[in-house]
Amino acid sequence: MGWTEERVGTLKKLWLDGLSASQIAKQLGGGVTRNAVIGKVHRLGLSGRAAPSQPSRPAFRTTRPRPSQPSAPRRIEAAAAPRPAPQQPAPPPPAPMPDLPGTATVLTLGAHMCKWPIGDPTSNEFSFCGRRAGETGPYCVEHARVAYQPQQKKGGRDGASELARSLRRYI
Repeated sequence: MGWTEERVGTLKKLWLDGLSASQIAKQLGGGVTRNAVIGKVHRLGLSGRAAPSQPSRPAFRTTRPRPSQPSAPRRIEAAAAPRPAPQQPAPPPPAPMPDLPGTATVLTLGAHMCKWPIGDPTSNEFSFCGRRAGETGPYCVEHARVAYQPQQKKGGRDGASELARSLRRYI
């Protein structure tokens, strides 16, 4: 397959019109593949497009209902200098809960039930916690404490000493 001046001109026009490489290959015909179009576009340096190719079906987003009550006006204050937060020791990790048999199975698990898995998924005794899930996630309060732990700083090292230590490995 050879790229004639006519084919190159058609390619440039279709590319700038926003057609995809597959669509251009179909219109050019004669054994021109999508990859051949992409390669030629790259060699010609045709990066800009008039409009990006559009998906065949539009993606719709559902709108969230807005609160019915207007919020109270807020008072805007001048930004104060940020104060460093007092260093508090990290709370100890919560004690692990004993994995007692859950009350929910895959078939009985509801929308507002704790989805903490208990046991081996390949065994017949596998179940889910099944208690009432908290407001902010798929787990009950106890399992949420285990799943979502606050991020802790690494051993009290500052960024500069950590950088120096890691650079020493490569020198």
